[in-house]
Amino acid sequence: MTNPFRVMIADDPPHAREAISVMLEDHPKFSIVAQAKNGIEAIELSQLHSPDIILMDIEMPKMNGLEATKIIKEKSPYMKVIMLSVSDDVADLFTAVQYGAQGYLLKNMDPDDWLEYLLSVVEGSSEKTRGIANKLLYQFRENDLQNSALEKSLTPREREILLLIAKGITNKQIAEQLFISENTVKNHIKNLLEKLEVENRVQLAAYAFKHYKA
Repeated sequence: MTNPFRVMIADDPPHAREAISVMLEDHPKFSIVAQAKNGIEAIELSQLHSPDIILMDIEMPKMNGLEATKIIKEKSPYMKVIMLSVSDDVADLFTAVQYGAQGYLLKNMDPDDWLEYLLSVVEGSSEKTRGIANKLLYQFRENDLQNSALEKSLTPREREILLLIAKGITNKQIAEQLFISENTVKNHIKNLLEKLEVENRVQLAAYAFKHYKA
């Protein structure tokens, strides 16, 4: 029997690392060689233990998983990195791939799908990888459809104001530029907050940057 694939887990909650360990430890093809609780540790331990595959959580303290992945892949391009997340935000997927990750797994996916996907990545089975990717893309597509519905609910004026907010323009400046009153601007902003289900002006700006390339 060939040696098992060496796995490093990078996730900040101890219970999350434990859950992944339990899932993998009984599988004959995987061996856990290191565990990191933040992005900086992930970089250090990856160089120390040279894992075949790294399971990298996106949201971690000190340095997030996306930035850690970028650095690890620059240092050791042969290491395979699979991003872990509870989010189905397609932007995270694209960023992960851009930084060199080989894949992306949602934490709420079935454990059997996890194992099948990990094996497909390390063994180079494109057919298996494609099957899991289709499941992921279905979930991403559902999320995109929800975002699309939100965007379609905006009026042309609301989109216009959203883009101006992203540029850091005040309500008074928006009113002057669009030849409307400040109260009208405030009403539009109130409607934007409700329609896009966000809490404040900063989140409105972030939404505009993400969806309209403001």
